[in-house]
Amino acid sequence: MRVTKGAQIVAGTALLALAVAACGGGATTGGNTATGGGSDTPVRMELGEPQELLVPTNTTESEGSETLAALFEPLVNYDENKKAVEAAAASIESTDQKVWTIKLKPGYTWHNGEPLIAQNYVDAWNYAANQENAQSAGYFFARVDGFADLNPGEGKPVSAKGMKGLEAVDDTTLKVTLSASFSQFKTLLGYTAFYPLPKAAFGPDGKVTQEYGEKPIGQGLFKMDKPYKKGTDQTIEMSVYDKYPGTKPKGWTKLQFKLYTSAETSFNDLQAENLDIHDSLPPSAIATAKTALGERYQDQPDAGIGYIGVPLKYNPEYKNPDVRKAISMAIDRKTIAETVFSGTRAPADDFINPAIDGYRQGACAACAYNPAEAKKLYESAGGPKKIELGYNADGGHKEWIEAVANNLRANLGVEVTPRPFEKFQAILDELDAKKYTGLFRMGWAIDYPSAENYLTPIFSTGAAVTGSNYGGYASKEFDDLLAKGDQAPTVEEGLKFYQQADDILNKELPYIPVYFYRNNSGYSTKVKNIKINLLNQVEWSEVEKA
Repeated sequence: MRVTKGAQIVAGTALLALAVAACGGGATTGGNTATGGGSDTPVRMELGEPQELLVPTNTTESEGSETLAALFEPLVNYDENKKAVEAAAASIESTDQKVWTIKLKPGYTWHNGEPLIAQNYVDAWNYAANQENAQSAGYFFARVDGFADLNPGEGKPVSAKGMKGLEAVDDTTLKVTLSASFSQFKTLLGYTAFYPLPKAAFGPDGKVTQEYGEKPIGQGLFKMDKPYKKGTDQTIEMSVYDKYPGTKPKGWTKLQFKLYTSAETSFNDLQAENLDIHDSLPPSAIATAKTALGERYQDQPDAGIGYIGVPLKYNPEYKNPDVRKAISMAIDRKTIAETVFSGTRAPADDFINPAIDGYRQGACAACAYNPAEAKKLYESAGGPKKIELGYNADGGHKEWIEAVANNLRANLGVEVTPRPFEKFQAILDELDAKKYTGLFRMGWAIDYPSAENYLTPIFSTGAAVTGSNYGGYASKEFDDLLAKGDQAPTVEEGLKFYQQADDILNKELPYIPVYFYRNNSGYSTKVKNIKINLLNQVEWSEVEKA
């Protein structure tokens, strides 16, 4: 479940007489070390501060996921057809979609030299699933037989040691038994939550230690050079792991994530050659990015969605679906996409992105702009007279959020107050704590290429506990359709049920889809061959020094 921090599309000119944010402002950068020369000079990439320490089972947002993807090798990656292909796994097989056998490839070792074994997955997944560990990715293991034993409910002690559906048959064989058939289980396995954990991650009490979260030991391409002190350090430093069995980058060995609180400042650093890769250029950059960067500016398809989130469970003012429909119809998506984002986004008209099988054009009828009908519906539904609209200021969202605010003021006749949070983690923390009751900016970058990934992690009832269902939406009909999709004998048959569940979202609008992302990125003159995959992660083995 990967909620996005950044404006992963470039945007620029103002909408409705809004002033574009000036370049500059506060940032936490890691200095002006020039890239070039030997392999010890790092390739530097822009990043926001991760919400949590670097533990895979507790990472559900884009900044932490990007970091961990450099340190770990997933069981599967995804090809150009969005199909899961084995990575750390040699094979993943099932005859009934319920009992799965995963064979590990030989040659993978942890960064401390220990061999990767099947028990490492059992330990990590049981730790994630156990409610006593309060891991944000725990809900992803709800389909494993025995998950309920580790989740007896709030105030009830956990008596089981692990999920009975997990078994390390031997060092290279992992057997997973689900509580019901799930045809897309293999597709899930590329997600951060399904990374393994080494023995060194756990302390005497069985908990993942703070020391591990600051300097995680992975089994992927890069290893940590030093601990990352959250809230203090301005960079995350890594180097290529020499025993990594896969493809390594040519001509360089060091990677540095530079942490910023201002997207505009990071773009300035990119232009000044103090940064090498920026994969989420801010709205204020579009006017100059194509000219300033030339061929080093990239615009490519993206599977993400940008929403206005609704605190259904925590603010009764938005309980009436007609209030949400009116707000949706009052938003001029086309003008925002064309003017604020200079055509680098598309108006959203479904809860499933067009890049993924299952999207249907115009599925969200209330996503069509109709200000007259919006005002009439809003007044009859008794919508609130004052609206607060929260957003994270470190992701380049100011322009489009203020454009939405202007739409709502003009078309609904209400008072709207945009509320910036300095960092993405700040608004996530308030949402996690169920404290924030205003409308809120939210984005979704897929964890794995499936229509189901736009539904279960964000809107299922269970995801309100440990998932990304920040609004607290609950619908038994929706949950039942997800279950039917999960248990369908094939991916294609399951998609029919997922689309029916999608129809419920398009009718009830627990969130309000605003735009479909495109990925707009840029890089310096010192690197080349920058490729960003469908999960919005850089393919580091392909990157070369220029």
